[in-house]
Amino acid sequence: MQLPRLLAISLLALIMSSTMSCGSVTAPDPGAEAAPEVTTPDQIETDLDPPTDPPASDCEVKGENFSEDVRLARCLTEEFWTQQFTTSGGTYQPITRFVEYNGDDGPACGDQPAVPNNAFYCPDGHFIAYDATWLQSLYDQLGDGAVYVVIPHEFGHSVQNQLMSNFDFSVQSELQADCYAGGTLKGLIDGNRLQAQEGDGAELMANLEAAGDPSDAWWEPGAHGTAQQRQLNFTRGLESGVGAC
Repeated sequence: MQLPRLLAISLLALIMSSTMSCGSVTAPDPGAEAAPEVTTPDQIETDLDPPTDPPASDCEVKGENFSEDVRLARCLTEEFWTQQFTTSGGTYQPITRFVEYNGDDGPACGDQPAVPNNAFYCPDGHFIAYDATWLQSLYDQLGDGAVYVVIPHEFGHSVQNQLMSNFDFSVQSELQADCYAGGTLKGLIDGNRLQAQEGDGAELMANLEAAGDPSDAWWEPGAHGTAQQRQLNFTRGLESGVGAC
């Protein structure tokens, strides 16, 4: 079976690229000069032509454009967590919806409206939503690593909810979700579900830097961690797996 295209993840490359500072589910506006963390349509609308003969499973797409990478990241991440829960004697509950929105037309989470330039997991309804215009702009500017950081991060919050994890500060939840995202990629690459490419380690770090908080105000309710903190936690998962998170 031909493996999907993805991220070259060598620990050395990650450490070398960690000189950049660390980030968040709500990343800075991708239109800024220094760019940087879903029931919806099954097909994600992009300017790219859809596959002429789509595969039976989203886990089998090649990941050759934004639409395919989004489908692949969602499918493989849930495949990974299903296996993890099963191995631990539990049952993973797939998300109910994976919602694509644009700008201000996103779904509310409880009494909180969706905001542009964001992706989020909503425990009230157990769904994930993402601003597709924003995410594709990151993908176009910083490479496919954007999809494989943002989507596994949001699934990390889904896992926290299922495990009934408790945190004193939001930054603790966000940094663990970054670690889960790194651990997910490690599991998928080790299991030959994703194939690494040279240069993608730096790409991942660039995306994490772009999503980093501007200051280390860790006590703030919406804090996600500085770029360096996010990079370090992602790398911990990538090096040692989700068990280290």
